[in-house]
Amino acid sequence: MIFNTYWFVLFTVVFFPGYWLIRWPAARGWWLLCGCAVFHTHFAGPAGVVPIVVLGALTYACALSGNRLLCYGAVAACVIALVGYKYTHFLSAEILAAIAPELGAKTNAIAATWLPAIPPLALSFFTFEFVHYLVDVARGHAPIRRPKEFALFAIYFPSLVAGPIKRYQDFTAALPKALGRVELADVAAGAQRVALGFCKKILLADNLTLALAFHEKDFFALTAPEAWLFLAALAARILLDFSGYTDIALGFSQMLGVRLPENFNYPYAATGLRDFWARWHISLSSWIRDYIYIPLGGSRHGRFRRFLNLVVAFALCGLWHGPAGHFLLWGLWHGGGLVVQATYRTALGPLGAKLGAGFDRVPLLGWLVTLLFVAFGWLLFFYPVAQAWAMAVKLLTFR
Repeated sequence: MIFNTYWFVLFTVVFFPGYWLIRWPAARGWWLLCGCAVFHTHFAGPAGVVPIVVLGALTYACALSGNRLLCYGAVAACVIALVGYKYTHFLSAEILAAIAPELGAKTNAIAATWLPAIPPLALSFFTFEFVHYLVDVARGHAPIRRPKEFALFAIYFPSLVAGPIKRYQDFTAALPKALGRVELADVAAGAQRVALGFCKKILLADNLTLALAFHEKDFFALTAPEAWLFLAALAARILLDFSGYTDIALGFSQMLGVRLPENFNYPYAATGLRDFWARWHISLSSWIRDYIYIPLGGSRHGRFRRFLNLVVAFALCGLWHGPAGHFLLWGLWHGGGLVVQATYRTALGPLGAKLGAGFDRVPLLGWLVTLLFVAFGWLLFFYPVAQAWAMAVKLLTFR
């Protein structure tokens, strides 16, 4: 986690007081941009800076041109960069190697020579933001004209590393007010949220991570109650870890006067899978809806096409989290679950109607089923498929 490093503590001690003390909006904007550039350069390194600079310059120029073809060409360039940096090894070693082993091995060797061992910092996040920006401009929204303003959108440090994925219209609308005046109430509220985020992340999530790591190797020796407690701790850990990190990002941003979009809204209180995705990682789920699901056709071309679009969108959502088969299956798990939720009442006939009526009458039942579905999905998210399957079997057979 970047926000709890000694370097970042020193950075905040220098950066934030300077931002608050500067009185002129233009100077405060330059201070913010310099701080973002220093932050990104330090944590990404030269090799990580090059992709965001190149793709950012291409995105800015193509959007500024107002040419739809150029905008969509830049979208293709961003997607190709994301796939190239993040998924080449997965595609060559897992997919291509299964079809043509020699070609897969050769492609993987070439990729290892030319690509860094790990993708550039925040590649998935800034790529999605660039794609959103380009698509919206191509649809008729006004582009960002000032280079400094676009640069701030591209490398704004509170949201750069782990989101939330921000929309440029909201960000650019909030920026002038933030640079114009520092509100003490925003600083105080932001600091409180940062403190809450650190408590969730470090005191709770990190200790749960240690406990899970300790018991993970002996999972199959656990009693049934202990195994179910392990699953509950796994579900709590990812919520506390991710929402805690998000709270820190939102808090630091509010201390600068910029409100970033909320990313979590009590997701484990959801009474259905659709409700869960309206509450969990909201900036990602809304991005997937607006820039993958709807462009694929959404629900406009019949039931079969709608369900296919859902499955494809969530398969890509799974792969977005990482280049591995278990992430893909986690996405398919949720996509398939959404399809089942949308069809079971009619597909199962009288039984489906009775089940639906039961869920309507007893919301607690829908909550329990949703929570269990999501929790078993986390096994696929964190573990290789074979291990996740074996763990699920143990839990369901109460061994």
